[in-house]
Amino acid sequence: MARKRKAGERNEQKSKLQKLNSEVKPEEQEPAVTNELTDMEPLTKGRWKNKQKVLVFTSRGITFKGRHLIKDLRNLMPHTKTDVKMDRKSDLLMVNEICELKNCNKCVYLVGKKGRDVYMWVSNVPHGPSALFHVEYLNMMEELKFTGNCLKASRPILSFDSKFDETPHMKLLKELFIQVFGTPNYHPKSQPFIDHVFTFSVMDGKIWFRNYQIVEETGGELVEIGPRFTMTLSRILSGSFGGPVLYCNPDYQSPNLMRHLHKKKNSMKYVEHKAAKVDKRMRRSDKTFATDETDQVFDTNLTAGS
Repeated sequence: MARKRKAGERNEQKSKLQKLNSEVKPEEQEPAVTNELTDMEPLTKGRWKNKQKVLVFTSRGITFKGRHLIKDLRNLMPHTKTDVKMDRKSDLLMVNEICELKNCNKCVYLVGKKGRDVYMWVSNVPHGPSALFHVEYLNMMEELKFTGNCLKASRPILSFDSKFDETPHMKLLKELFIQVFGTPNYHPKSQPFIDHVFTFSVMDGKIWFRNYQIVEETGGELVEIGPRFTMTLSRILSGSFGGPVLYCNPDYQSPNLMRHLHKKKNSMKYVEHKAAKVDKRMRRSDKTFATDETDQVFDTNLTAGS
């Protein structure tokens, strides 16, 4: 009985409140509280279509600049992965298997030779093509203390020299660089900002890489960030780290050959010096001056007086 009485009292209170609310004017009623976050339309997220994943790693015996270059590339390219160092004597075709295990379809592989030379393989795995470069004039971000700065994992703008559109092999390298160095749109690890520029310039038969910060929105002012290096093309292969040669640079000279020519040039200085001495002797006259008769007279008098 007590429960029924309480229930009846509650019903009466509800009915009274409903009558009071009906008597109040609509203007005097408090506005309904709305949640702006829930009422907003959901943001449409872009779809990650260009699923490019780049494996960046080195071989054993790489120089310290090569190790720092890998570190800088990893910071500038959020769509990269890395792996342990590979033995330089191993077969290059093993790189394709490593990329498959890492679920990567592009590769940047640095090879160190003789503790001083750095080579870079840039390949499209597993079907190719692949290009081999000799890397020189390495300067890292922390080495020269560049004043520029950019957001980590932001997307870059790729700027290419007009010479990349002149020959077929340069067009192929341009497309390979776009797929490797260009961060895909809507990549999960990338930031939705564009605040730096990768420039690829061709000069003196070398490809010059530079990285600049966009200071102004109009792009009127650029400040270098680093790293900076040059790449000399050696050859382009049709496959990934193998296959027929599509292009071979006729102007390319290996570092060993350049050092040999430099030593030979220095050694020729000694040979030229000895040859100059012999030539000087040969140019001397064999004729002797005639003797004076008075010299003999004085010589006889001196001997007689003694």
